[in-house]
Amino acid sequence: MACFEIKDLNFSYPLRGKKALDHVDLVVEQGEFVVLCGKSGCGKSTLMRHLKPVLTPHGERDGEIYFHGVNLKDVSFRDQTSQIGYVLQNPDNQIVTDKVWHELSFGLESLGVDNETIRLRVAEMASYFGIQTWFRREVSGLSGGQKQLLNLASIMAMQPLVLLLDEPTSQLDPIAASDFLETIRKINREVGTTVIITEHRLEDVFPYADRVVVMDKGRIIANDTPRVVGRALKDENNEMFYALPSPMRIFSGVENDLECPLTVREGRAWISRLLDGADIRERRIYDEKVFDTSDPVVEMKEVWFRYEKESADIVKGLSVKIPKNKIFCIVGGNGTGKSTTMKLLTGILRPYRGKIKIGGKDIRKFKKNELFEHNLAMLPQNPQALFVKKTVREDLLEMLSGFDLSKEEKAAKVADVAKLVNIEDLLEQHPYDISGGEQQRAALAKVLLVEPKILLLDEPTKGLDNYFKFRLASILKELNKKGVSVIMVSHDIEFCASYGDSCSMFFDGDIVITETPNKFFSGNSFYTTSANRLSRHVFLNAVNNEDVIALCKRNLATK
Repeated sequence: MACFEIKDLNFSYPLRGKKALDHVDLVVEQGEFVVLCGKSGCGKSTLMRHLKPVLTPHGERDGEIYFHGVNLKDVSFRDQTSQIGYVLQNPDNQIVTDKVWHELSFGLESLGVDNETIRLRVAEMASYFGIQTWFRREVSGLSGGQKQLLNLASIMAMQPLVLLLDEPTSQLDPIAASDFLETIRKINREVGTTVIITEHRLEDVFPYADRVVVMDKGRIIANDTPRVVGRALKDENNEMFYALPSPMRIFSGVENDLECPLTVREGRAWISRLLDGADIRERRIYDEKVFDTSDPVVEMKEVWFRYEKESADIVKGLSVKIPKNKIFCIVGGNGTGKSTTMKLLTGILRPYRGKIKIGGKDIRKFKKNELFEHNLAMLPQNPQALFVKKTVREDLLEMLSGFDLSKEEKAAKVADVAKLVNIEDLLEQHPYDISGGEQQRAALAKVLLVEPKILLLDEPTKGLDNYFKFRLASILKELNKKGVSVIMVSHDIEFCASYGDSCSMFFDGDIVITETPNKFFSGNSFYTTSANRLSRHVFLNAVNNEDVIALCKRNLATK
């Protein structure tokens, strides 16, 4: 019997002309691992929320959904709660208690499970997920990866039949994300739990899938095994092909008749067979970029910060010079101090030691609001923090309330920025009714309206599809040309490697190294791109897919 059977499902949000779900038919068998993907706003999250009735959005709907043969609307609230687990994109939105062990037991207590069973299941989940060492800690002190793992463990304690995960790794660093997805795979293989997961970062999760479902404009356009879907997207020249894992894209960029690789391991074997017999003369990409800090726009010197007087230091002796009119990327694990550093640059937080200069001026000497008047703006990690109005249009206009502009001029500015970030059709929607990627774009529009000279971005690619990532890179490069300096904290290794001018590794409250992307990522084992891991046994510093494809073609000419 199928776990879920969706029959001719249609759904429209209020005041939106087009359908969010358009004649969706889908069957998910018990025990399957299904990856649901597509561009931002394609309907992935909307479809997922229809599979958990308590999260179903308001709007016009027809069609039927069956859960193990029973119409989902007839499944009791208790069974929905215990049998259908849902992990949200933002771990903080799901945690409801103050202690780790409280969170693990909360769902079971809500279901009225007896104390003996609760103790047994909590102990089992804590052991299975490796939570024992932080079992009695405050939830507020956990890293993003730990919080998401806690959410998963709390749901698994209720022994659900199916796990729904809506971009669960979007706020995790690459290593934590890989570990989290491996745990999901283990649950699927060993426990038999059905998994349906939406993701934009497909590098790790794509090979795990039994089936990949691709959506576009509310419709399912592909539904098959990963290899078959990859070939179909390539043959159709579909934009989603460029979101597929690097091994598949590199394979498609080089003329060959070998089998398409899915994983980095398969990719390494493929490239060895491909170049077998070739006279490999070119092993290096020549990187002409230079990290120049002779004229910094931001300077931090011996900066120290802690949140409470008796607590541990979060930022420890940080010294850095950030160049003008460039994209300066900061990578590193969750909880290392990256976001705290961004808040220090805005003046929201003040260091207890050290100096911060913005444009050559001590940050402490800026008058009230002077720092933010056409000078500095920040896109926070959670874009919802910027939304205060009932529609996206009103939110954008709110940013211009202090400007000496006519209504017509304000409307024109809003129209221009909406077109720039591709949200014209979302202006009349409530900001909370649009997808995570669309919220990210709307928040970016709000920030751009203040025309800053320094743009701070905290996880700007979170929830964005690959098409808009390319668009975002174009926007940032254009801003550089106009004299805007971009400082970006990101877990998106591929984006930083492709579009950053320099990259810094943040560790234990300080920057340990800063280099051009090619030099930075070609020297790392884990904090590097899939393309580099795939090709490093043959090439010395190929970091992007284009690097690997170019070197393969050059060396094949000698075969």
